[in-house]
Amino acid sequence: MSVATKASYLSSTTCPTRTVVVLGGSYGGSRAAQVLAEGLPQGWRVVLVDRNSHRNHFYNFSRYAVLPGHEHKAFIPYKNFPSCSLSDISSCSSHVRVQATIISIDSHRITLSPNLPGSQQSHLDLDFDYAIYALGSHLPQPIDLWNHQKGVKSSLELPTISMYGGTKSEGISSLRERQKSIEAAKSVLVVGGGALGIQFASDIAAVYPQKHVTLLHSRRRLLPKFDDAMHEETLQGLQELNVQVILGERLDFESLQHKSAMPGSSEPRVVRTLFGREISADLLLLCTGQTPNTGLLRNMDPRTVSPDTGLAHVLRTMQLCVPPPSIEPLEFQTDDILQWLMNLTFDTEEGIELPELLASSLSIAHADIPSGSPVSSTGTLIEPYSSQKTLYPNIFVVGDAADAFDAIKAGHTSYYQAEVAARNILRLISRDEKVGITDGGNLDSGLEEYAPGPPAIKVTLGMTKSVYEVDGVVDTKNDGVEDLGVAVMWAACGMRDVSEEEMFA
Repeated sequence: MSVATKASYLSSTTCPTRTVVVLGGSYGGSRAAQVLAEGLPQGWRVVLVDRNSHRNHFYNFSRYAVLPGHEHKAFIPYKNFPSCSLSDISSCSSHVRVQATIISIDSHRITLSPNLPGSQQSHLDLDFDYAIYALGSHLPQPIDLWNHQKGVKSSLELPTISMYGGTKSEGISSLRERQKSIEAAKSVLVVGGGALGIQFASDIAAVYPQKHVTLLHSRRRLLPKFDDAMHEETLQGLQELNVQVILGERLDFESLQHKSAMPGSSEPRVVRTLFGREISADLLLLCTGQTPNTGLLRNMDPRTVSPDTGLAHVLRTMQLCVPPPSIEPLEFQTDDILQWLMNLTFDTEEGIELPELLASSLSIAHADIPSGSPVSSTGTLIEPYSSQKTLYPNIFVVGDAADAFDAIKAGHTSYYQAEVAARNILRLISRDEKVGITDGGNLDSGLEEYAPGPPAIKVTLGMTKSVYEVDGVVDTKNDGVEDLGVAVMWAACGMRDVSEEEMFA
């Protein structure tokens, strides 16, 4: 029985319609659901699961948390995916979206729960044939509306909404609370020199030029994953806005617990770096470290998630996999190599002198090495990982949750990975059912493999200026607008020519 046949059998025992679940409706999940909905044959449905009522345009959160009047534009309705209640999801045969929290995942089943405690709805088990796991990562504290960061807390940090259920009205309220806190602060310390920290610092400095804004970054370069010119242009843009930039120093989190001002005092708090530098601030924005949202996969099978990075292991097909057991590489000392070379036997009439072997030892053919152990550039024997099979051929992982071959963690990366995953599911279904698919794939072709493109990014530096890197080219623009041209994103979500009033929907 093939993978798809087995999956179809499991699903058909409870529901006549076969199901592909897409977990997460952000940049990757929404794209995957769209490709699947356009390509699935009759008798199949897409169930898009997200805990939010609207698609959250996270990239604009930092701007809308500073500048009032545009916060409603960050929450975009899901078009072409009608909402369905938990109680009705099992009986619905069409493409649907359900607002719920995912409690667990197994090889062919997910458990869903209503978002808010006290709801009359109970947990629901939903069987699936294929799944695309696009749950991304937990966002840094300043834009984490769900308040996942439960670590160090201090009076310097932003307030949180105790009961957040993922609705548009709650999201708007949360961003407005952030606006009030930033407006009230006389001095702001932003920690983290990635895109989020840079955009927060530059926006605050541009909207409130009277405030003292400090950007603290642990490395010597801003945006270290990109070209050096990105650092230089960004640093210049921040300095033009009078942002104090401190590089190469880390925040001493213990200093957050020390109260440096008397109760009721208007004096700012003072925190320190690990080097002892003191920084005064009324408000702290920790824009560091996103945590991969892979806990559900770890609970299902701990082997699928790296204990070091928290990222899910995937094949280039974007299928979830369990990597082979790690084998300690065999380190050869010089004497070992000489002894091995002298013991070689050659089928030649004339002998080969040892110096000739040593001269060519850096380019020894793989045939001369014990089978299955090619030589790496470091001279270490490494067991190659050639298997392309997986214990979970029906589960795909895309976006920030995936360990996707050093791909940059970004919305456009998740988008393209989701396309690969969705097309591969269509291929697997077509291969099993022997029917054509609308994306024009060949039934006899293998699965598509993902390859990361070159790094690409655009970072705003205040209200109008931005710096970008595309295809190795770094340059700046001065064509920015206050709402970051959000109408383009609404159009990409299927709502073209939307009015300002319609963006409140």
